[in-house]
Amino acid sequence: MEVILLERIERLGQMGDVVRVKDGYARNCLLPQKRALRSNKENLAIFEAQKVQLEAANLKRKQEAEQVAAKMDGLKVVIIRQAAETGQLYGSVTGRDVRDAVREAGFMIERSQVLLDQPYKAVGDYAVRIKLHPDVEQKVAVTVARSMEEAERNAKAAEKAAAEAAAAEAAPAAV
Repeated sequence: MEVILLERIERLGQMGDVVRVKDGYARNCLLPQKRALRSNKENLAIFEAQKVQLEAANLKRKQEAEQVAAKMDGLKVVIIRQAAETGQLYGSVTGRDVRDAVREAGFMIERSQVLLDQPYKAVGDYAVRIKLHPDVEQKVAVTVARSMEEAERNAKAAEKAAAEAAAAEAAPAAV
């Protein structure tokens, strides 16, 4: 099915592009969410008439997302989970868990905005992408630990290692 995109969609196209997608994707996702219109002469005329308003609304949403991204810059969240002595989690950390942690930090995001490559199944530090707008993404540092004390110990150890690495780089430059 051919559709006219009403917003930028990653790996599909820009606003106003006429693209061919599978029928199910168009019927179940793009059309109900008002992200696209069926491609025909009437809808093309409707899109051209509304193009200025759509672009203005998109620009406003993008600016708002950039402001939120600036506030979210440097955000670090901790997720506490039960784990074995080897660091393997008994469950996994999913996008819903990350969303809840970011919401507790004061940012209203949806589960669909959290981009995880796969669920995290081990204790450690991860960088998670949050998609605030089709053109705006922000990385959030997520620490998965067994307890808050362990998370603080790991953070201090990471800071110490970073300081030592910076000192090691500065020493040869001075010689």
